[in-house]
Amino acid sequence: MRLMQFNTLYSSMFLLSGLSSSGAVWAETQDTVALPTIKVEATRTDTTYLQTPASVFRIDVPKQDESSQVNLTEVVKGIPSLQLHNRENYAQDLQLSMRGFGARSTFGVRGIRLYVDGIPATMPDGQGQTSNIDLSSLDHIEVLTGPFSSLYGNSSGGTLLTTTKEGQGKDSVELSYSGGSHDKNRAGIVLQGGAQQTNQPSYVISSSYFDTDGYRDHSAANKVSNNAKLTWNLDDGSKINWITNYLKINADDPQGLTRDQWKANPKQVNDANNTYDVRKDIEQTQTGLTWLKPLNDKNELYAMTYFGHREVTQYQSIPESAQKNPRHAGGVIDFERNYYGADLRWTGKELLPNTTLSVGVALDAMDEDRQGYENFTLVNNQPSYGVKGKLRRDEDNTLWNIDPYVQASWQFLPTWRLDTGVRYSNVHYKSEDNYITASNPDDSGKTDYSKVLPSAALSWQIIPELLAYVSYAKGFETPTFTEMAYRPDGQGGFNFALDASSSDTYEAGLKSQNPLGDFTVAVFQTKTKDDIVSAGSQYGRSTFRNADKTLREGIELSWNKQLWRDLIANASYSYLDATFDADIPATGSLAMIPSGNKIPGIAQNQAYLALSWKPQTGFYGGVDAQYNDKIYVDDQNSDAAPSYTVVAAYAGYAWHLQDWKVNIFSRVDNLLDKDYVGSVIVNDGNSRFFEPADGRNWSAGLRVSKQF
Repeated sequence: MRLMQFNTLYSSMFLLSGLSSSGAVWAETQDTVALPTIKVEATRTDTTYLQTPASVFRIDVPKQDESSQVNLTEVVKGIPSLQLHNRENYAQDLQLSMRGFGARSTFGVRGIRLYVDGIPATMPDGQGQTSNIDLSSLDHIEVLTGPFSSLYGNSSGGTLLTTTKEGQGKDSVELSYSGGSHDKNRAGIVLQGGAQQTNQPSYVISSSYFDTDGYRDHSAANKVSNNAKLTWNLDDGSKINWITNYLKINADDPQGLTRDQWKANPKQVNDANNTYDVRKDIEQTQTGLTWLKPLNDKNELYAMTYFGHREVTQYQSIPESAQKNPRHAGGVIDFERNYYGADLRWTGKELLPNTTLSVGVALDAMDEDRQGYENFTLVNNQPSYGVKGKLRRDEDNTLWNIDPYVQASWQFLPTWRLDTGVRYSNVHYKSEDNYITASNPDDSGKTDYSKVLPSAALSWQIIPELLAYVSYAKGFETPTFTEMAYRPDGQGGFNFALDASSSDTYEAGLKSQNPLGDFTVAVFQTKTKDDIVSAGSQYGRSTFRNADKTLREGIELSWNKQLWRDLIANASYSYLDATFDADIPATGSLAMIPSGNKIPGIAQNQAYLALSWKPQTGFYGGVDAQYNDKIYVDDQNSDAAPSYTVVAAYAGYAWHLQDWKVNIFSRVDNLLDKDYVGSVIVNDGNSRFFEPADGRNWSAGLRVSKQF
């Protein structure tokens, strides 16, 4: 059956090849059409989009406002095999997965590498968050979904690289405000300016405040985001970027609902009396520096260094009875984390004919001071929840990695190129337990994970408008500290028995740029050993174990075209079959997971279609539709969030009046008022799998800028 499916997939590739070739023939009989040259940086090969032998997509942020610039879901749309879901829960961040990697996450991002201006937004153990990406100063995003992601080391099932704007032209100030359903309010200011002369910096400084009552009960949130970027272009040709950002979030957590609760009232909190007052406070500061120095026309150096500090306090819905176990870590998570690192890389061209070689080393480290407290105090011998009680956990956690890597590109024939790379990825964990009592022994421990990650891609430029490629890479994903924090048997201490997973990915693809539009097609297969999967989630805590074998295979299609003047169409489709490829034995209260079951949290089919009118000034607007297949909620495939199609529309007007720019917009999401589940909490032990999405909702805003 799978062989028949993949024969069909490869047939689709050759069909697209025929379409692309016919487009090229058509172009020969018409007037010459200048197609845009799109540079991509994700694979570090200094190539254009059409020359890059990988599944990489670039999203340029619209010049006109289409939304309120609060969540990344407003910008990242229509990327095949990428699922980015808004939980309607600012305490848990967005849910992000690529080709099924990261789908297990109950909060934050796992298995996907995130970067902002070349600086990691992912910790060395693979946990990250999208909340510190400042949309006000964002320029473009690159999404790397295929084998080449292994170039970034641990937890690179996919890579998302964001780049913020650089100051240009005259000094200017920009003020913006938007509002919307559920008392959403966002106010922002952006200051920017280009360098007046050589060796002086250009700058972009952005600050915003957002608050909302939330779509659901007990889902109010507020967020402060500041971002600054200084750029120096020096006389010697080198370039320096200094980036600093600050983030503060206070958010209530309505948690997931059972199916019956969702159907009865999707807006409700899962505890009708809100007994536990579940919530999270986050504060993070990060700064980093990048330096690019050409030594001559054939050699250059790149260096990056960064430092960050993150504080989190989270109150969970864990009853007093569960915390009576003397080895329980309590219902309040409280930690401070310092993280830092560096990356140094040399790139040489033409050391051998038609070759480019890069050699580098990346260092990342993290140290964390973590405590756990009871989430109650006793009042008249009865628990009063939602307050910090007695200390139940106290530990110092450290981890670090030093990853050397090599990457090479060889144009061995005029139309054939070989791209290869290898990275030695290693992560070292250590935990020192400071909470030791007669009933809670020392749980200190350490463990190491390492893997050599080779990759290779062979590409053939069939004609100038058509590229074909095949590629292979080995991937590697360690468990995060959070995933190791609790043992499935309920005992205290870290789950050091959890292994890292490794995967082998094969991909074949075609790319074309011609007068019929930009096309991509890719078919892939990923076989994973020791995949990190859920061992249950209860009382706000998730535990994990290893699956012997899992399999992900599918096809990705995308197309975009400027139809006429400023009328642009975008479309994409992905099919992803993600299954357990071997039985997972029963253990404790968990039943056996039979081979062939679908991996939960993953939509098998996704489709996207958008039509937009985007002139530089005047009226603009657009409409888009997104289809998501049903998503299984647990390993047993006992229930699923239903499939859905949602439609959104926006319209606006942009004025340019000498040194003034004015932009107004309005938007309606979920235009047809579809009742659907936006995301699921995989394998929740209380069957509270469902996180309902908002119904029909609106937003509108105004942005005014003035040059000086």
